[in-house]
Amino acid sequence: MMISIVTPIYNEAETIPELYQRVKTTMESSGQSWELLMVDDGSSDRSAQIIKQLSREDNCVRPVIFARNFGHQIAVTAGLDFSRGDAVIIMDSDLQDPPELIPDMIEKWHEGYEVVYAYRTEREGESWFKLFTAKTFYRIIYKITDVDIPLDTGDFRLLDRKVVNVINQMRERHRFLRGMSVWVGFNQTGVPYKRAARFAGETKYPLRKMVKFASDAITSFSYFPLQLATYLGFFAAGLSILAIPFVIALRLAGEQAFLGQATTLIAVLFLGGVQLISLGILGEYIGRLYDEAKGRPLYILKESPEDF
Repeated sequence: MMISIVTPIYNEAETIPELYQRVKTTMESSGQSWELLMVDDGSSDRSAQIIKQLSREDNCVRPVIFARNFGHQIAVTAGLDFSRGDAVIIMDSDLQDPPELIPDMIEKWHEGYEVVYAYRTEREGESWFKLFTAKTFYRIIYKITDVDIPLDTGDFRLLDRKVVNVINQMRERHRFLRGMSVWVGFNQTGVPYKRAARFAGETKYPLRKMVKFASDAITSFSYFPLQLATYLGFFAAGLSILAIPFVIALRLAGEQAFLGQATTLIAVLFLGGVQLISLGILGEYIGRLYDEAKGRPLYILKESPEDF
């Protein structure tokens, strides 16, 4: 049986040689046949050249080179598309996901589990802000989405071939693969690990990308934002209904605080804010429908594994 390992890569020239060596050492000691799909997501450094050089030296390395940057989740999707293994392992290329955990995941797979996700017990080398936002994100997602996504799990996981085949049929553009792999069902279990600090370079997920990723996750698996807009509307309407007799009573009593335009202005601003929030939420979902309706390919290849 073959194990495919998929690693999305974006400007990781310093890390790729170490990643390759650790994966090779781990897989050779496991006794499994393997392939390493390195998906270059439009890197601007020498990442693509290094990947192609490794493929010339080792047939186990299979390059997938994008024509431009399409994003982390799309890069993983391309790796799944080109994988040939009986099981596929998704892992980040920055070595925060340790390749040495792969044998434990394979062992669980041999026990009959079709999805084996790695959950973090510790996170090294990350700021308090990143730790806080990550913890908050996972708990919000767990509460409001329609699937029970395990807490503190990333994309580091093993997928059986039949799970990969199902996910490969799901061609939505705004992808949240850790949610998709839970949504498909099958027997699932987790293995704990200590998330290491980044081996080299800087994070490829700044705050802007983290916010977009969170937005994709929520809108892909939850109607809660749409329900929130409804709740805000009911809240504003209820507040208005309660305020009407209150204001009438104060005016009849001669209260001067409710004379003039200040109260009207506050009410208009409040209702306007609720309406704009609701329109913004609707816009997020409509924008995703528009992206799907265009029917463009998820990614464009500059070079595929068959070119090597």
